[in-house]
Amino acid sequence: MDELNQGQILFLACGALGLGIWMLVRGGDATVNTSVYLANKFGLPAFFVGFTIVGFGTSLPELIVSINANLKGSGGIAIGNVIGSNVANILLVLGAVACITPLIACPRALWRDIVMMLLATLILMGLLVYGAITSVAGVLMLTLLTLYIIWQIKTHSSTDSPAPIIEEEGAPYKNTWVAILFLVLGLVLIALGAEFLVRGAQVSASIIGIPDAVIGLTVIAIGTSLPELATGIAAARKGETDLLLGNIIGSNVFNILFILGISSLVQPFTQESISTQMVHFDMWMVMAVALFFSFFIFAFKKIGRMAGVTMLLIYCAYILGLFALYWGENSSIPSYSPL
Repeated sequence: MDELNQGQILFLACGALGLGIWMLVRGGDATVNTSVYLANKFGLPAFFVGFTIVGFGTSLPELIVSINANLKGSGGIAIGNVIGSNVANILLVLGAVACITPLIACPRALWRDIVMMLLATLILMGLLVYGAITSVAGVLMLTLLTLYIIWQIKTHSSTDSPAPIIEEEGAPYKNTWVAILFLVLGLVLIALGAEFLVRGAQVSASIIGIPDAVIGLTVIAIGTSLPELATGIAAARKGETDLLLGNIIGSNVFNILFILGISSLVQPFTQESISTQMVHFDMWMVMAVALFFSFFIFAFKKIGRMAGVTMLLIYCAYILGLFALYWGENSSIPSYSPL
């Protein structure tokens, strides 16, 4: 068989990217639907479900992608995926949903989790400045997340109402075992989608000449944020703003403390995984976005349509700025060899 030329390889790599994103969206959707269904069935509180179960469920694509990328020697993709997903969750997901319907917030119900999101972002900034994410740091992050979830269960269990069921129209779960089956299928789709996405991203980055950090911050970050977008639109249609905001805040916390924590235990992130631009630009961007979101919640108690449009425009400018900053930085580009 004749060897494929670079154009054909790039075409196949882009196809793998598209297939991976589709599988992540479908898998994430099934995982979130069944997680919320099971949580509702067992009477767990609404905001707790938004922060933990839905937040964790929609962060599963980032988790699988990050572990996969780190094991394949592309730590820049893993860290870039987390940073890019956190930025996309707020500017892209909340911005897009706010354009459809204004998001009304209750600061008193959100302040603990917003503070936790800001703290997790500060921890990420500190690790990036330090130049590595060790296994010890991973254990500490996972411990902090576990303690916070336990505290949150105790503080919310007596005040929150049961969570609404968010499920696909025309596909109700007849019983618990059917829901569990869909949950397993969703997880399988996420795992396979992550494999296609990472391999397609690595090959595309190598051929085009884009650093893997840019791929993680843009294509993969957007792809793995699509479950949050789908869930956000579904929650907004049902008027469940608490569930939506809890999902976004929880997803951002899980992305940092859980995903980077687990990934660092599997394989620590070395200095080679952290580019100069991550320290000089990206970590400041993710903190600025988190502060911007927090300001809107506490100052205005809502995110209106004009704010949503502004967030989308800022996100577009951010993506363009990334390519302007990273283009030509070749030190982190993985060498390509046909598989």
